Amino acid sequence: MPARTFLLLVLFAASDLCIAERITLRLSFDAPATDQRAIALMEKFEPGIRHFANFQPHWNASLFRQGTELVAVARGNLDMTVTSAQQLAEFIPEFSIFTAGYVHRDATHQVAVFDAPLMDPFRQKAEDILGVKLLSVMYLGRRQLNLRTDQKILKPGDLSGIKLRMPNSSTWQFLGRALGASPTPMAFSEVYTALQTGAVDGQDNPLPTVVNSRFYEVTKQIILTSHIVDLNYIAFSKIVWDSLTAAQQGDVQKAADEAAEYGRRNQLALEESLMQFLRDEGLDIYEPDLDAFRDRVQSIYKQSEYARSWPRGLLAEINSL
Repeated sequence: MPARTFLLLVLFAASDLCIAERITLRLSFDAPATDQRAIALMEKFEPGIRHFANFQPHWNASLFRQGTELVAVARGNLDMTVTSAQQLAEFIPEFSIFTAGYVHRDATHQVAVFDAPLMDPFRQKAEDILGVKLLSVMYLGRRQLNLRTDQKILKPGDLSGIKLRMPNSSTWQFLGRALGASPTPMAFSEVYTALQTGAVDGQDNPLPTVVNSRFYEVTKQIILTSHIVDLNYIAFSKIVWDSLTAAQQGDVQKAADEAAEYGRRNQLALEESLMQFLRDEGLDIYEPDLDAFRDRVQSIYKQSEYARSWPRGLLAEINSL
């Protein structure tokens, strides 16, 4: 066999071997491809692992139904997902502490909590119970109060008698009462008309939702309570993680961190720009006495059944970060 032919065969064989060694990482997520979290994963995570893995995202819950992704990962049927503290709390009750009001102060504090040693037992339980490795925390935004009334809200007592639309679940209704309002359960699709007619006095959502749903057309003020600093976790199969080399694990972790940071910067910039947009639309935007709101909400949570699963002293440890 000519030397040149032999060399070509060797190169083709090596090429086939490299292709065979590539892995496929399937992600199932309920958000659309236009969501900032999806954009961050495609622009930062995918390029970071492209040299050894094929990233196959499935948006809009097209691969696994919303709420079933963690079970799919646990069973070895899915490689990755983006999950919430609410979803994790269904399997690990301690995670409910990250769904309570005023646990996270802002995006920076959110990252500090995730990176702190106090998070280690949570990570370990996620791995032991669900076979899920939590790689990084993604910032979703701060939920603010958005009212159609003129009265300025500076402390929780000012919300007395305010009919505040909240999602129709016991946890959200509890938060509404903890804030000092009279929570009113209502489907999201009904909120605009309810604000327009006065069936409710206000609603709570991150600013992008206020703008996208045009709630600013039927409201007068935004109170920057930031009572929930919402988050998601990039969740990775522990089975797949253990099959990777140390270098590949490092690349996956780095890519996840870069995606989370990229999405966080973009979402914070969007929130800042939307505040100016809402001011231009004539809404009054101001910050109330956050210490008063935080003290009231945390005090009520600590006395509730939700706190029974929280490790003793953990809330104080989070507050001290």
